[in-house]
Amino acid sequence: MSALRIENLFAGYGASTVLHGVSLEVAEGESIAVVGRNGAGKSTLLQSVFRETQIRSGEIWAFGQRIDRLPGYVAAQRGISISPQGRRILPSLTVKENLVLGRATGRPGRWNLRSVYDLFPVLEERAHGSGAMLSGGQQQMLAIGRALMANPGLLFLDEPSEGLSPVLVDQLAGALNAIRQAGAGVLIVEQHLSLVKRATDRFVILSKGQIVGSGPTLAMSDPRFQALMAV
Repeated sequence: MSALRIENLFAGYGASTVLHGVSLEVAEGESIAVVGRNGAGKSTLLQSVFRETQIRSGEIWAFGQRIDRLPGYVAAQRGISISPQGRRILPSLTVKENLVLGRATGRPGRWNLRSVYDLFPVLEERAHGSGAMLSGGQQQMLAIGRALMANPGLLFLDEPSEGLSPVLVDQLAGALNAIRQAGAGVLIVEQHLSLVKRATDRFVILSKGQIVGSGPTLAMSDPRFQALMAV
Protein backbone atom coordinates (compact mmCIF):
# COMPACT_ATOMS: atom_id res chain seq x y z
CA MET A 1 0.00 0.00 0.00
CA SER A 2 1.19 3.51 -0.78
CA ALA A 3 1.59 5.92 2.09
CA LEU A 4 0.56 8.75 -0.23
CA ARG A 5 -0.75 8.85 -3.77
CA ILE A 6 -1.54 12.09 -5.56
CA GLU A 7 -3.14 11.90 -8.99
CA ASN A 8 -3.41 14.78 -11.47
CA LEU A 9 -3.78 17.43 -8.77
CA PHE A 10 -4.77 20.98 -9.62
CA ALA A 11 -4.81 23.25 -6.56
CA GLY A 12 -4.14 26.79 -5.45
CA TYR A 13 -5.39 29.77 -3.47
CA GLY A 14 -8.35 31.96 -4.34
CA ALA A 15 -8.44 32.51 -8.09
CA SER A 16 -4.81 31.39 -8.52
CA THR A 17 -3.99 27.82 -9.52
CA VAL A 18 -0.49 26.86 -8.36
CA LEU A 19 -0.33 23.11 -9.03
CA HIS A 20 -1.07 21.91 -12.54
CA GLY A 21 -1.66 18.19 -12.85
CA VAL A 22 0.81 16.95 -10.22
CA SER A 23 1.03 13.18 -9.69
CA LEU A 24 3.23 11.68 -6.98
CA GLU A 25 3.42 8.41 -5.06
CA VAL A 26 5.30 7.70 -1.83
CA ALA A 27 5.69 4.09 -0.75
CA GLU A 28 5.49 3.15 2.91
CA GLY A 29 8.87 3.75 4.54
CA GLU A 30 10.25 5.65 1.56
CA SER A 31 12.02 9.00 1.79
CA ILE A 32 11.46 11.48 -1.05
CA ALA A 33 12.53 15.09 -1.57
CA VAL A 34 10.57 17.68 -3.52
CA VAL A 35 13.03 20.23 -4.88
CA GLY A 36 12.80 23.30 -7.09
CA ARG A 37 13.03 27.06 -7.04
CA ASN A 38 11.07 29.31 -4.68
CA GLY A 39 7.50 29.68 -5.90
CA ALA A 40 7.48 26.33 -7.71
CA GLY A 41 4.56 25.07 -5.60
CA LYS A 42 6.43 22.80 -3.20
CA SER A 43 4.75 23.98 0.01
CA THR A 44 1.41 24.15 -1.78
CA LEU A 45 1.74 20.45 -2.51
CA LEU A 46 2.13 19.60 1.17
CA GLN A 47 -0.62 21.97 2.24
CA SER A 48 -3.04 20.46 -0.24
CA VAL A 49 -2.87 17.11 1.57
CA PHE A 50 -4.24 18.88 4.66
CA ARG A 51 -6.87 20.78 2.64
CA GLU A 52 -5.20 24.14 3.27
CA THR A 53 -5.57 25.01 -0.41
CA GLN A 54 -8.45 25.02 -2.85
CA ILE A 55 -8.38 21.72 -4.73
CA ARG A 56 -9.72 22.21 -8.23
CA SER A 57 -9.48 18.60 -9.36
CA GLY A 58 -7.48 15.44 -8.88
CA GLU A 59 -7.24 12.86 -6.11
CA ILE A 60 -5.23 12.48 -2.90
CA TRP A 61 -4.99 9.08 -1.17
CA ALA A 62 -3.45 8.48 2.26
CA PHE A 63 -2.75 4.88 3.25
CA GLY A 64 -5.50 3.58 1.00
CA GLN A 65 -8.21 6.16 1.74
CA ARG A 66 -9.16 8.97 -0.58
CA ILE A 67 -9.00 12.21 1.43
CA ASP A 68 -9.16 15.14 -1.01
CA ARG A 69 -12.90 15.60 -0.34
CA LEU A 70 -12.62 15.15 3.42
CA PRO A 71 -11.67 17.61 6.21
CA GLY A 72 -7.97 18.34 6.57
CA TYR A 73 -7.62 16.54 9.90
CA VAL A 74 -8.33 13.20 8.20
CA ALA A 75 -4.80 13.19 6.76
CA ALA A 76 -3.44 13.32 10.31
CA GLN A 77 -5.81 10.60 11.44
CA ARG A 78 -4.65 8.40 8.58
CA GLY A 79 -1.02 8.80 9.63
CA ILE A 80 0.48 11.89 7.99
CA SER A 81 1.99 14.66 10.12
CA ILE A 82 3.91 17.80 9.24
CA SER A 83 6.77 19.88 10.57
CA PRO A 84 5.75 23.14 8.89
CA GLN A 85 7.81 25.87 7.36
CA GLY A 86 8.48 28.50 10.02
CA ARG A 87 8.14 25.83 12.75
CA ARG A 88 5.01 27.42 14.33
CA ILE A 89 6.12 26.90 17.90
CA LEU A 90 3.53 28.17 20.38
CA PRO A 91 5.42 30.71 22.52
CA SER A 92 2.99 30.60 25.43
CA LEU A 93 3.66 26.88 25.98
CA THR A 94 6.68 25.06 27.36
CA VAL A 95 8.75 22.74 25.20
CA LYS A 96 7.02 19.73 26.76
CA GLU A 97 3.57 21.25 26.23
CA ASN A 98 4.36 21.93 22.58
CA LEU A 99 5.36 18.29 22.17
CA VAL A 100 2.24 16.98 23.88
CA LEU A 101 0.11 18.84 21.33
CA GLY A 102 1.31 16.28 18.81
CA ARG A 103 -0.63 13.56 20.60
CA ALA A 104 -3.96 14.99 19.43
CA THR A 105 -4.55 12.26 16.84
CA GLY A 106 -4.34 9.56 19.49
CA ARG A 107 -2.44 7.23 17.16
CA PRO A 108 -0.45 4.51 18.95
CA GLY A 109 3.19 3.88 18.13
CA ARG A 110 6.80 4.10 19.24
CA TRP A 111 7.03 7.89 19.46
CA ASN A 112 6.39 9.44 22.87
CA LEU A 113 8.13 11.96 25.09
CA ARG A 114 10.86 9.48 26.00
CA SER A 115 11.71 8.50 22.43
CA VAL A 116 11.60 12.12 21.22
CA TYR A 117 13.90 13.17 24.06
CA ASP A 118 16.27 10.34 23.13
CA LEU A 119 16.37 11.65 19.55
CA PHE A 120 16.72 15.31 20.61
CA PRO A 121 18.25 15.40 24.12
CA VAL A 122 18.25 19.20 24.26
CA LEU A 123 14.45 19.15 24.33
CA GLU A 124 14.50 17.21 27.58
CA GLU A 125 17.03 19.65 29.02
CA ARG A 126 14.75 22.57 28.09
CA ALA A 127 11.43 20.74 28.64
CA HIS A 128 10.00 23.20 31.14
CA GLY A 129 11.16 26.37 29.41
CA SER A 130 9.26 28.35 26.82
CA GLY A 131 9.44 27.03 23.28
CA ALA A 132 10.03 30.63 22.17
CA MET A 133 13.33 30.75 24.07
CA LEU A 134 14.93 27.97 22.03
CA SER A 135 17.45 28.70 19.29
CA GLY A 136 16.38 28.29 15.67
CA GLY A 137 17.90 24.83 15.46
CA GLN A 138 16.30 23.76 18.72
CA GLN A 139 12.93 25.06 17.54
CA GLN A 140 13.32 22.94 14.41
CA MET A 141 13.97 19.90 16.60
CA LEU A 142 10.86 20.79 18.60
CA ALA A 143 8.72 21.09 15.46
CA ILE A 144 9.91 17.69 14.22
CA GLY A 145 9.47 16.14 17.66
CA ARG A 146 5.92 17.48 17.89
CA ALA A 147 5.14 15.96 14.48
CA LEU A 148 6.60 12.62 15.57
CA MET A 149 4.39 12.58 18.67
CA ALA A 150 1.50 11.90 16.29
CA ASN A 151 3.19 8.59 15.42
CA PRO A 152 3.01 9.18 11.67
CA GLY A 153 3.49 6.61 8.98
CA LEU A 154 4.58 9.50 6.76
CA LEU A 155 6.29 12.67 8.00
CA PHE A 156 6.22 15.89 5.97
CA LEU A 157 9.02 18.40 6.49
CA ASP A 158 8.74 21.82 4.88
CA GLU A 159 12.15 23.53 4.51
CA PRO A 160 13.56 22.04 7.74
CA SER A 161 17.11 23.36 7.21
CA GLU A 162 15.99 26.98 6.73
CA GLY A 163 18.21 29.26 8.81
CA LEU A 164 20.34 26.43 10.24
CA SER A 165 24.13 26.33 10.38
CA PRO A 166 26.01 23.55 8.53
CA VAL A 167 26.62 21.77 11.85
CA LEU A 168 22.91 21.73 12.64
CA VAL A 169 22.11 20.55 9.11
CA ASP A 170 24.43 17.60 9.76
CA GLN A 171 22.56 16.84 12.99
CA LEU A 172 19.26 17.12 11.17
CA ALA A 173 20.39 14.62 8.52
CA GLY A 174 21.26 12.15 11.26
CA ALA A 175 17.89 12.63 12.93
CA LEU A 176 16.01 12.10 9.66
CA ASN A 177 17.87 8.87 9.01
CA ALA A 178 17.03 7.69 12.53
CA ILE A 179 13.36 8.47 11.88
CA ARG A 180 13.47 6.45 8.66
CA GLN A 181 15.12 3.53 10.44
CA ALA A 182 12.28 3.63 12.96
CA GLY A 183 9.86 2.92 10.11
CA ALA A 184 8.32 6.25 9.09
CA GLY A 185 8.38 7.48 5.52
CA VAL A 186 9.53 11.04 4.85
CA LEU A 187 8.48 13.62 2.27
CA ILE A 188 10.75 16.64 2.50
CA VAL A 189 10.56 20.00 0.75
CA GLU A 190 14.09 21.31 0.86
CA GLN A 191 16.52 23.72 -0.82
CA HIS A 192 19.62 22.35 0.92
CA LEU A 193 20.71 19.67 -1.56
CA SER A 194 23.37 18.30 0.77
CA LEU A 195 20.63 17.38 3.25
CA VAL A 196 18.51 15.86 0.49
CA LYS A 197 21.40 13.67 -0.67
CA ARG A 198 22.03 12.32 2.82
CA ALA A 199 18.43 11.73 3.93
CA THR A 200 16.31 10.68 0.94
CA ASP A 201 16.02 7.80 -1.55
CA ARG A 202 14.79 9.76 -4.54
CA PHE A 203 13.65 13.20 -5.58
CA VAL A 204 11.15 14.96 -7.80
CA ILE A 205 11.66 18.41 -9.33
CA LEU A 206 8.77 20.83 -9.26
CA SER A 207 8.78 23.81 -11.62
CA LYS A 208 5.89 26.24 -12.12
CA GLY A 209 3.49 23.82 -10.47
CA GLN A 210 4.44 20.77 -12.52
CA ILE A 211 6.77 17.83 -11.96
CA VAL A 212 9.45 18.13 -14.62
CA GLY A 213 11.93 15.48 -13.51
CA SER A 214 12.66 12.75 -10.98
CA GLY A 215 15.30 10.19 -10.15
CA PRO A 216 17.29 8.46 -7.43
CA THR A 217 19.00 10.89 -5.08
CA LEU A 218 22.42 9.63 -6.15
CA ALA A 219 21.72 11.02 -9.64
CA MET A 220 20.86 14.53 -8.43
CA SER A 221 24.22 15.96 -9.52
CA ASP A 222 23.56 15.00 -13.15
CA PRO A 223 23.70 18.19 -15.26
CA ARG A 224 20.28 17.39 -16.75
CA PHE A 225 18.66 17.50 -13.31
CA GLN A 226 20.66 20.54 -12.27
CA ALA A 227 19.32 22.40 -15.31
CA LEU A 228 15.74 21.41 -14.48
CA MET A 229 16.10 22.59 -10.87
CA ALA A 230 17.18 25.99 -12.13
CA VAL A 231 14.06 26.50 -14.30
